Amino acid sequence: MSSIDADKTEEQQQRRQEKKDRKRPGERQNIEGRGGGGGARRGGSAKLRGLPKDAHDVRISKTLTWILRHGSQSEGLAMRPDGYVRVDELLARPKLRELDFATLQEIVKNDAKSRYSLVLEADPNSNEEAWWIRANQGHSMKTVVLDLEPIQSHADIPTGIAVHGTTERAWESISATSLEEQGLSKMSRNHIHLAQGVAGSGVISGMRSSSQILIFIDVQKAIDAGIKFYLSANGVILTEGDEKGFLHPEFFSRVQTADGKPLTGWDGPEGVPAVSTQTTPKDTQAARASNTKLTEELEKKVEATTL
Repeated sequence: MSSIDADKTEEQQQRRQEKKDRKRPGERQNIEGRGGGGGARRGGSAKLRGLPKDAHDVRISKTLTWILRHGSQSEGLAMRPDGYVRVDELLARPKLRELDFATLQEIVKNDAKSRYSLVLEADPNSNEEAWWIRANQGHSMKTVVLDLEPIQSHADIPTGIAVHGTTERAWESISATSLEEQGLSKMSRNHIHLAQGVAGSGVISGMRSSSQILIFIDVQKAIDAGIKFYLSANGVILTEGDEKGFLHPEFFSRVQTADGKPLTGWDGPEGVPAVSTQTTPKDTQAARASNTKLTEELEKKVEATTL
């Protein structure tokens, strides 16, 4: 399942659960400022994101990701144009009242997909040094402009691979809609996300391990057609697609199941070599080197530091 598909599904499940909670007699949501004119404007609900079946630390992580990607405004947080918010203000939100800075550092440092960046910089409003945090990609807020590295050619992709993971159901929609709306869509987000490989190949982020369908992209062909691509801080390939937010099938070099079986008619157009999910030692070495560099940079930022 792609990250966009999964976020949409989880949002629907979250809403259903909240409706159930409101119907339970004797229970009330713990909302800051209840009775005083709207909790959302003062920092929102204290209810964690995720589902009741999720482990507590998983719900904390989902809440953190949601706030930094989609919910800063509803949480009453000031976000810089580059996506950073002050850590002290973030930890003051009702949803994250149990989270301290030391635990936040560990979450950032140990996140398997390097979803976050944590920096110590001066606050332009006060000139005092403060810790700031952001999500490295995945935003739906149009005001966020990340400092992304432009990809000028296929050679700029460390592993040489760009692939989007999705579900069988989503693939039916991707391949069966009208020509104008056929292909990958950024939907409510700012970008379409592509990974530099598949699960198990040393890739940090960009695809869920549960993806059922893998769509390989001919990045060079898309660049030549005027589509722009970028590399995020944690190695995810991002594109806004065309003017309508689509990356059309003409740029798909191969589509296959997660176990490597090509879909009929999508096993590599004429003149485009079929792409294997098996990475070469060189590909794996490049991915590991990129991951190691990101980890080292993060450790330098958070080593032996407290608020």
